[in-house]
Amino acid sequence: MNQHQRPIPIGLPLTISIIAISFSAIFVKWSDAPASILSMYRMLFASLLLTPVVWRYRHEFRRISPKNGALLFLSGVFLALHFVLWFSSLKYTTVASSTIILALQPLVSLIGGFFLFKERTTTSALATMGIAIVGAVMIGWGDLGHSAAAIKGDILSFLSVIAVVGYLFIGQTIIKQFTHWIYSFCVFFSASIVLVVYNLVIQAPMTGYPAKEWGIFLLLAIVPTVSHVINNWLLNYVNATTISMSILGEPVGSTILAYFLLGEGLSGWQISGGLLVLLGVFFFISKKQRPAPVELEPDAAILEPQDSNLQKVQ
Repeated sequence: MNQHQRPIPIGLPLTISIIAISFSAIFVKWSDAPASILSMYRMLFASLLLTPVVWRYRHEFRRISPKNGALLFLSGVFLALHFVLWFSSLKYTTVASSTIILALQPLVSLIGGFFLFKERTTTSALATMGIAIVGAVMIGWGDLGHSAAAIKGDILSFLSVIAVVGYLFIGQTIIKQFTHWIYSFCVFFSASIVLVVYNLVIQAPMTGYPAKEWGIFLLLAIVPTVSHVINNWLLNYVNATTISMSILGEPVGSTILAYFLLGEGLSGWQISGGLLVLLGVFFFISKKQRPAPVELEPDAAILEPQDSNLQKVQ
């Protein structure tokens, strides 16, 4: 199905997706549970919610080779690490700072692609990366005015970006071999197993939480996951780069929600740095969206590649 056949305007589901993913940081802020517990139950409940759909595609499990099984598990390890680091960052810094730093994901993907896959880049891409990095430094500088712990939160958020890029790099190599439902289930379930073991090792309490916390665990598994389901559906009508523009929407949506629901404010340095990060990422993605001129041979076919590295996980 192409873009002209989509049943509703593209802006509506994309807006719903951005709003859904923007609530992720708010739920973490509302919770008093350890970050590793929040991460574990989010992944565990998300796996359970996917089970009825995955049952329809259960025959695909027989096609998973030992090598791909190991890669799926490793992808789950990176995803578990991402959530623990990011949820931990929200315990130290503001929603705005943490989510804006997450917007650096496409640029970290660019760096990773250069070193791991020898992917070439352009001067303009390096320039936009420089703008975003300056913005991230300004956010950290602004956080010094809040507390020394806020800097720790910024660092944890950036480390979570590195972890999620590792998850995406593995995903782009194997996701086409299964349906996205099977891939998501295997990765989510692997991440939940890793987090269960981690919580057992650090002796984090897994039970005894009040009803409010269990509600937050469930909301984390449902609401942000709605965003991923919508984005997967949108891939039938638009390319992945278009969907990745939601990276710019999440910090804005989360910051607005944090202002009204958490009473969080912003310093001048944070606002200026955040704008630079968003501008840098916006120009980077816009550049990626403009195809380079191609001289066609008489029988040449044009295939539009999907840039999997830019997809967002929250």
